[in-house]
Amino acid sequence: MGSLFRSEPMCLAQLFLQSGSAYECLSELNPNVSVFQRKFVNEVKKCEEMERILGYLVQEIKKADIPLPEGDVAPPAPLLKHTLEIQEQLQKLETELREVTKNKEKLRKNLLELTEYTCMLEVTQRFVRRTTEYESRLHANYEEFASVENEQLMDYNCMHRLGAKLGFISGLVHIAKVEAFEKMLWRVCKGLHILTYVELDECLEDPDTGETTKWFVFLVSYWGEKIGQKVKKICDCYHCHVYPYPNTLEERKAVVEGLNVRIQDLHTVLNKTEDYLRQVLCKASESIYTWVIQVKKMKAIYHVLNLCSFDVTNKCLIAEVWCPVADLQNLRHALEEGSRKSGATISSFMNTIPTTQPPPTLIRTNKFTSGFQNIVDAYGVGNYGEVNPALYTIITFPFLFAVMFGDFGHGLLMFIFALLTILYENHPRLKRSQDEIMKMLFEGRYVILLMGLFSIYTGLIYNDCFSKSLNIFGSGWNVSAMFEQKVWR
Repeated sequence: MGSLFRSEPMCLAQLFLQSGSAYECLSELNPNVSVFQRKFVNEVKKCEEMERILGYLVQEIKKADIPLPEGDVAPPAPLLKHTLEIQEQLQKLETELREVTKNKEKLRKNLLELTEYTCMLEVTQRFVRRTTEYESRLHANYEEFASVENEQLMDYNCMHRLGAKLGFISGLVHIAKVEAFEKMLWRVCKGLHILTYVELDECLEDPDTGETTKWFVFLVSYWGEKIGQKVKKICDCYHCHVYPYPNTLEERKAVVEGLNVRIQDLHTVLNKTEDYLRQVLCKASESIYTWVIQVKKMKAIYHVLNLCSFDVTNKCLIAEVWCPVADLQNLRHALEEGSRKSGATISSFMNTIPTTQPPPTLIRTNKFTSGFQNIVDAYGVGNYGEVNPALYTIITFPFLFAVMFGDFGHGLLMFIFALLTILYENHPRLKRSQDEIMKMLFEGRYVILLMGLFSIYTGLIYNDCFSKSLNIFGSGWNVSAMFEQKVWR
């Protein structure tokens, strides 16, 4: 109670940290500073690189729907000799994941192309048939569309006399570009082509966006090499997926059979790749929580080391810190423990130095008093040695709120809500909630508990429940004394 009544007695201490054991000493002190300066810039950059890798790992783990385990106890900062091992593990894991993911994307892209090619060949068989009569006349292989068989768009004999060659371009076009694609072909080719298209029954993935959408299979027959070049440029302009079209029925059957075999093989390889990728991510998810905490602590340690200055020999770091008098023994023990873990021959040490500077105000709080202390600090932090008003606020703030609020029903709801957050305060979801309102309510759960309890009391006095009058105890006011006869003597 004394530490809550006034601020902690403070003293100015000077730390002498050996270069080899400075990291371990600050690791024992558990720093929480994020100021960036001079000497350990490269180490901070390494920590930032590890944070980038960890962010990539977390993203891939969430994408694979693998749960991220979270420990109840934060792991300590790693020793300096172990930091290089962590960095090598993360880099190796990132390289492996990127390589496997890249191979997986290549397999998926190849599978999508083969699937599109197969669908295109299967659909074109519905509306294309061989015309052996024109084949013998033109001495070339070409196919005629059943849907446009009776249309006399041009004279084939005339085209044969001009020496024009019949060619085919087939592929898939996006559903939103079909009309514009057809109009552009008609305007550019000036009728020297025949376009037939039909919508696919199944939706296929768009390789650019990754979303499933509808596609149209098209087959363009054209006369002349120049027209063929124009058709190819138009297909490129509208991002059509163009595939080679076999000339004969036997070739089409052979291509389809080969595609089906390759698609089955790709499915097998892709499944094995996904299983291996999931195994790697599951193994990484077991250590991801520890790595994230350790890298954050490493970065905080190097930030604090950047605040230290070297002596003339460049072998010792010097730092001045404000320390509570009650924690001086813990500070000495932390320096000794850090020197022991680093294996330094000369231990780090500290000295208290006299000063005329006003010490900072430090008031120790716990989970019950922290909410009330935050309310007081929002109006201003008292000077060193002043009486802390948070001790009186524990009673006055909830009571004055209850005098204003004064509702039994709403106060009971507040009390139940705060009681539930207190009972489940160790739940990881509540502790690590990113919602600002929920974090504010969780931090002030004991304040809300007392506010609700006092509101129940004043609500019973006011006979008010959910903004409705409720006479529970009856009235103690009586007017019978006004009608009693007065006796004069």
